[in-house]
Amino acid sequence: MEGDVTYVMRYWMEGEINTFIKVWISAYLSLCYCYFAGKMLPKGHRRLAAFLPVMALFPLLPLQLHSLHLGGITSFFLAWLTTFKLLLFAFDQGPLSIPSISLPRFLAVACLPIKLIQPSKSRENGKIHSEKGHKSFLNYAIKALLFALIIKSYDYEDHIHPRIIMVMYCFHIYLSLEIILAIAAAMARGLLGAELEPQFNEPYLSTSLQDFWGRRWNLMVTRILRPTVYLPVLDWSSSILGREWAALPAVMATFIVSGLMHELIFYQLGRVKPTWEITWFFVLHGACLMVEIVVKKAVNGRWRLPRLIGTILSIGLVMVTGSWLFFPQLLRCKADERGLAELAAIGTFVKDIVRALNFTVNTYISFS
Repeated sequence: MEGDVTYVMRYWMEGEINTFIKVWISAYLSLCYCYFAGKMLPKGHRRLAAFLPVMALFPLLPLQLHSLHLGGITSFFLAWLTTFKLLLFAFDQGPLSIPSISLPRFLAVACLPIKLIQPSKSRENGKIHSEKGHKSFLNYAIKALLFALIIKSYDYEDHIHPRIIMVMYCFHIYLSLEIILAIAAAMARGLLGAELEPQFNEPYLSTSLQDFWGRRWNLMVTRILRPTVYLPVLDWSSSILGREWAALPAVMATFIVSGLMHELIFYQLGRVKPTWEITWFFVLHGACLMVEIVVKKAVNGRWRLPRLIGTILSIGLVMVTGSWLFFPQLLRCKADERGLAELAAIGTFVKDIVRALNFTVNTYISFS
């Protein structure tokens, strides 16, 4: 483990951060081109044709990175969210289509799940943040503590049942995303006067698959897939199946696209040939969600599962199928080992900075 940490430390500090900066400079320059092209070209196929080289570049840029954290973040934002936002922008839709948006804010909105605060709402939002600030701080403090406990628990991995380890991975991913996005929200609010859109809504309280995937888990993906996949397929299938059942193929199409995008991200993380279990995970959940929709239409509100039972069944299904189809693919690219090694490297780096600062301060005091 010591050798792994040393390797990751050297690679991360000497090369990976420099590559990360170069990748994002390339992304921002490409988005500047898209910003001005969007001003000059009318919406439609001409604008889309102008964006296509950039949309082809963004899935390739994360391949320049090898670290799990920096590569994963870059892959998710550039290869998925930004590419889909550019697709919407080509047809004058989505968050990039605000006519008066400035270049800095265009770049921020393109790469991050943020929304701009309207001036008329800034005072109202400030009051809301003041009221919720203490609650949010306590909420994230508890989640940070739980995250630290999970990381520490990995030291005793040999004494923990593998199924419990899988459950820990579920909470590890959820808590790490919550904490990273909370930090990004604070930065967006301070630097741009923008808000990070809420990404999770306590998914462990979900009462159904519809509730989990549509209203609680990874909402930034839901928001980008709805206008790019769900609604177009819904309109197309309405003319064939009618409005009542048009949602079924739209749901399945959305889950298939989500599965393929996860396959792309997993390949970029591990450079491991896809085995398509990730896609089957999402196809399975798409099928289960279709069944849930049909059953709800059939009972028409006359009968409903108790909330606790619904939560146990929905979260249980996500965890069981995740441990079967989803998490083994993370282990194939050694995400657990690499992630822990990178966290250890960051900890060592922070300790070295603290020691250097203490030495500088003590030296200054001794010479004063």
